[in-house]
Amino acid sequence: MITCDFAILPVGCDSTECRNYVTAAVQVVKDSGLKFELTGMGTQIEADNLKELYDVIAKAQEAVFEVGVGRVYTVIKVDDRRDVENRTLDAKIETVKKILK
Repeated sequence: MITCDFAILPVGCDSTECRNYVTAAVQVVKDSGLKFELTGMGTQIEADNLKELYDVIAKAQEAVFEVGVGRVYTVIKVDDRRDVENRTLDAKIETVKKILK
């Protein structure tokens, strides 16, 4: 299982408001069928392989361009763990919760 946290930042906008850009990108992720979680600072997704992961991010980035910006800056963090099965986003959180006192 590959997990990823990413954010697509429009550059050169006329306003500090980003909701239309964020919505366009997240809609692509939602439509992909991949499991995802929207956070206040980015989007986390799970994928079985890098190709489907990068394809979705590329489409999300393109959707931001289509909203009407000439430049985007995309930050991607990928955890591609192959020594343990099913290391989902939820499993990672549960591991830490079990250790917390």
